[in-house]
This record gives sequence, structure tokens and C-alpha cells, in this order.
Amino acid sequence: MKAHLTELLTQAAKSLSLDLTAQSVQLERPKTAQHGDFSTNLAMTLAKPLRQNPRAIAEALIQALPASSQVAKVEIAGAGFINFFLSGEARHAVVRQIQAEGSCYGSNNLGKGHKVQVEFVSANPTGPLHVGHGRGAAVGDCLARLLAANGWAVTREFYYNDAGAQIDNLTLSVQARCQGISPDDARFPADGYRGEYIADIAQAYLAGQTVTADDMAVTASGDVHDAESIRRFAVAYLRHEQDLDLRAFQIKFDVFSLESALYSSGKVEQTVQALINSGHTYELDDALWLKTTAFGDDKDRVMRKKEGGYTYFVPDVAYHLDKWQRGFTRVINEQGADHHSTITRVRAGLQAVDVGIPAGWPDYVLHQMVTVMRGGEEVKLSKRAGSYVTLRDLIEEVGCDATRYFLAARRADSQLVFDIDLARAQTNDNPVYYIQYAHARICSVLSQWGGTSMSLHQADLTPLTSAYEAALLQRLSEFPEVVQNAASELAPHMVANYLKDLAADLHSYYNAEKFLIEDEALKLARMALISATRQVLGNGLHLLGVSAPEKM
Repeated sequence: MKAHLTELLTQAAKSLSLDLTAQSVQLERPKTAQHGDFSTNLAMTLAKPLRQNPRAIAEALIQALPASSQVAKVEIAGAGFINFFLSGEARHAVVRQIQAEGSCYGSNNLGKGHKVQVEFVSANPTGPLHVGHGRGAAVGDCLARLLAANGWAVTREFYYNDAGAQIDNLTLSVQARCQGISPDDARFPADGYRGEYIADIAQAYLAGQTVTADDMAVTASGDVHDAESIRRFAVAYLRHEQDLDLRAFQIKFDVFSLESALYSSGKVEQTVQALINSGHTYELDDALWLKTTAFGDDKDRVMRKKEGGYTYFVPDVAYHLDKWQRGFTRVINEQGADHHSTITRVRAGLQAVDVGIPAGWPDYVLHQMVTVMRGGEEVKLSKRAGSYVTLRDLIEEVGCDATRYFLAARRADSQLVFDIDLARAQTNDNPVYYIQYAHARICSVLSQWGGTSMSLHQADLTPLTSAYEAALLQRLSEFPEVVQNAASELAPHMVANYLKDLAADLHSYYNAEKFLIEDEALKLARMALISATRQVLGNGLHLLGVSAPEKM
């Protein structure tokens, strides 16, 4: 409809000898029905270059508009807004479109099958996933679903930082537990991990258990002096535990990548050599530096320390170079806000390799911290992890649906308070319950009616004339635009907000009108409308990874 109205306006402008492109026409949906179905400020944007009164320009444009069966009337409001009121036929068309497209309604092919990789969670294998990882999982998975709905060929990837100081601390912690050293003992590693899960790993290691994670199976030797064996077993054990967390959260990945593999395959060394060959490095104080200031950084960065070993951003550059070489011309990293400082230097390193990677690649979506509340007080600790709230804790408390919805329902870059009591409440104050209840309500009415989908496809929709029906029809027509905008802005919370509004429209309609009535034509029309609403609620919930129950 926006394209149709844009075409009408550009034709009107052309007949008035105005030089106007479709891109210069901005159409918005008014907040109130009194201002029509669509509104444009085009007359006001033309006022300055034409040196005319905007209302006069609006009047001229309206007079020049070609006739359209889709438009019932056009009015001028305020300083020169042009408001379009659609015909009943145009408003009802959305029901027919939803009936025809079903689960595909809202999707498009803007991505044209181009490859995009979405990396998210990417937790160090040093402990159970915490609630912050959960937010990254919810947002990242929703982004992948949205991009797929916009026609992209999506690959979901998890990157394990299974090398470095934190893995050394994990190894020492498990080794200490194997030797009977508890966290309150002075001999326990100062930077060690103190949660009870470390004792579980130690017990499994001493028992000679075998653990499987992704494509690897590791059997414990049971030797408390073999640090390398402990390291490999502990990493595999925690990767397996994180797999269980993700499975409980209904998250699946296509690819798992290991930092250690970047070293064993020689990709880190190859990347460093490529940076040296490109002329963007120099030696100073027995260290190797990268000239990141040439690519927007505030200071140059050390790549190889004077005592040997690479700084943490070097394998990140190698990893992202590998992504580029795998053919991902678009990459989106969903990470915690603590990764903000690495963005500039990773991008600088990729630019410095000189292989054609564009500036600003890859994209980043950074999420802020999550505060978990129960009974008005912050929940800080997990019995199992000992120092934080785990994702598994949250799922067990409120369920997968509520956890996913609450973690994805706010802008990723905003602080999030997760209220356990609200997430468990079966009231209209709980947004996920409110939305799912709208879906279940419709299912109940349709079940009581007992008619066929064929009769709904053939239903006459002209009886749909009430204000509640007009509001619901307009909301349904907005869904494809919401899906497109949420993907382009990498903002899945837009879908969550839309679903709340759609549920509110449905509940208002349900409370105001009767559906199983004697007037057969009106009954069928209303059945068709709420059936279309059920479809869109289901489509939107799917994009959030939340179920659409038929009974509650």
C-alpha cells in the first residue's frame, strides 16, 4: 500500500511539473484513526524549495492525485500533512493476503539469498552459561530468524575461546579440586573458579568418564598431575554443559569454532605474517605493534608481547579473516557490551590485512547487563555457579518462553531488569502471557465455531466496519513492515512490541464484540479476521522463538 500511495503522489507531483523521486516521499502510519491510515509531510518538505505555503502545495497535490479504488478520501491536517483514508476493500485485503501466505506472511526476499553469519553467545568454556549469555542467545537467535524471514541465507555460529589465561585458571581450579583442595584453602588458585560445578568436573575426571561436545569426545585419564589432560577434559565437559543449556533454551548452531584451532591450523601465524607483509606493523621495545591509528584507533596496539605470545585481539582478527575467506560478506556479532573496546582494533586489523574487507565490517550488536529480581530484591548468586545467575536457573524458574521473550523484548543496548515474579505471573501485566493468551483465546473461539478454513477464504469481509475491526486490520497490515524494519535495524524488540500492540487490539475486540452470533455473514467475517490475527500472532512469536499455545 505504501508503494501504491507513493506512486500516486509521484504522479501527482509530475503533473504539477515537480521533480520528485519515490525516495523523497515519506509515508507514516498515524497514531490515531482520525488522521487516516497513512500520512505524509511531503507538502512541508517541498515548501522551502518551492517557496510556497505547505497547505497550498498539499491542496494542489490532492487535486492532482490519480483516482484509486484503494483510497476512500484524502484530507489536509495541521500545517500541511496529507492524510490518506483507505477504502474498505483496501483494508480487508490484508486478511486475504494472510490467508494466502499463511506462515510466510510478513516474510520477504530482500536478502535475496545472500550469505550472512550471525555469531552469538560465544562463551568461554569456563562455566555454565549465565543470564548475560542468555540475553545474547535470545537476541542473536531472534536476529537470525529475522534475517532468514527477510530472505538471507543465515549461518549461526558459536566461537569458543578455549585458549588463554582463563582456560589456564580453569585447569588449575579443576586440578586443585582433584587434589582435594577446596576454594577456601589458601592453596587454591587465586584467580580460580570456585563454583560447585568445578567439583563436579573433578569428580568426573577422577572417575575416568567420557564427555562429548559437538564433534569431539574426551575420556578422562584420571591423572591429577596431567594438566593437559585435565584441560582437555574440563573444556569438553563445560562445552557439553553449555550445549545442554542451549538445548533447554531451544537454540541451535550450524557451526562451532575453536580459538585453539586458529593456532593449531597456523591461521594466527598466517594472519600476523600478512599484517607484517602489508607494512602496517613495526617493532618497538621488543614487541610487535599494529598501526591501528591508521584505521581510526586512538593509539597503536601491541600484537606480540615482548615475552612472547599474542594479545587477545590477534586471534580475533584471524578468526574474522577466516569468516571473510569463507564467503561471508556480511557478518553480525552479538556480544556483551564489554566487547566494545575490541571493535575498533579488530576492524583495524582486518583493514590492515589489505584483502578488500570493507571499512566497518563486521557489524556488532552489543547487549547491556541483566539484573535479575525476585520479591523486589536482586538475585545475584546461583547455588551451582556460586558467583552469578545461570541461564538454566532462569529457565527452570519461569520457563523457556518467558525467558526468551523477556531477554529479547528490550533494545539490546539498554539495561534490562528481569523480574522473575512478573515472568511467572499469569496476568495481563506479563507481556508474554498476554500475547500467548490472545492466541489461545482465538483458538478457543475457532474451536467452538468448528467451521472450515475454506468457508473463511470465501467469507464476505464487507461487514467488518467497527472501529475495533478497523484497528485490528490496520495492525495486521503493519506486520511485514515491522519484520523488515526489525531486520534492517537489527532490533528484535520491535517484533515483541508489535505483538503486545496486536494482542491489545485483539483483547479489546474480544471484550467489545460477540463472535458466535446468529448473523452468519458477520460471524464468518469476524471468524476470518480473528483467524488471520491468530496467524500473525503465531508468525511473530516464531520470530522470537516463543511458542503459540492453543490452550492456556
